[in-house]
Amino acid sequence: MKLKRIFQLAILFICSTSTIQVMARDLAEIQAEGVLRHLGVPYANFVSQYAEGNKVNHSGLDIELMQNFAEHLGVKYEFVPAQWTSVFGMLTGRNGQFVDNKVVYSKPEPIVGDIIANGLTILDWRSELVDFSDDYFPSAVWLVARTESSLTPIKPSDSLFDDIKMVRGLLKDRDILAMKQSCLDPDLYDLYQTQANVILPTKQLQLNEMVPFLLNIQAEATLLDVADSLIAIEKWPNKIKVIGPISEDQRMAVGFRKNSPELRAVFNQYLKQIRADGSYNQLVRKYYPTVFHYYQDYFETAAVGDQN
Repeated sequence: MKLKRIFQLAILFICSTSTIQVMARDLAEIQAEGVLRHLGVPYANFVSQYAEGNKVNHSGLDIELMQNFAEHLGVKYEFVPAQWTSVFGMLTGRNGQFVDNKVVYSKPEPIVGDIIANGLTILDWRSELVDFSDDYFPSAVWLVARTESSLTPIKPSDSLFDDIKMVRGLLKDRDILAMKQSCLDPDLYDLYQTQANVILPTKQLQLNEMVPFLLNIQAEATLLDVADSLIAIEKWPNKIKVIGPISEDQRMAVGFRKNSPELRAVFNQYLKQIRADGSYNQLVRKYYPTVFHYYQDYFETAAVGDQN
């Protein structure tokens, strides 16, 4: 019986490993099957979900970007919903999380998608898990406070380093909301060293739920990235205020398996093409019209550079 059990486990391992390998597709396999599977986490205006009758539909910058990319490849598009805590495993077959300033891996799991696109910030620890495309959206993490907070916006200097230092100097004994396993992870910015009272949600939140959560609890401020900040300022103009930067400038990109170099290369070529012809900026303007007020140079430089 013991040998039989070992044999069954061996067969199960072989089958599960085979499934993972079969789904680990690059460009040729995707085109042969005729479908691109897009992994997306609901986040800001990159991936939005809404109910239409009994059906959940999705829209957003990355939804359209991936739909257009699939059309460019001549294949069908399929959206695969994911969460921040699981999306890397769904792409690579082995999930990894940022714990104690290092990547901790989980057991192997089935691969169910080809590409991650949901406003994914390029972070060092994530680069251990996936290969990133050329960046396509600017970002940073800001400190955003409730309007009634005694925290006051800093006066920007000519040095981003000094601005961050000024903001960090305001945080001692303040209740600051953050989120693990995201670009708002307090460990990424040594937030505990500021002696802030870091509050981590006890339930799984989406990044776009940080401000509503902040407004409904006793926390004074939250970490928030640029994309969500722009939306929040429009939605709650009299309830929040931006204090200043917590991080240096960041960039967002699309995530690929490390064994999908051809898919990554053809996407980078496609991205250069739509930047050069202006269609990418039109897409960005549809979902983030105000980002051009803050990062006009980023979009203009990218377009000019890609034309050369």
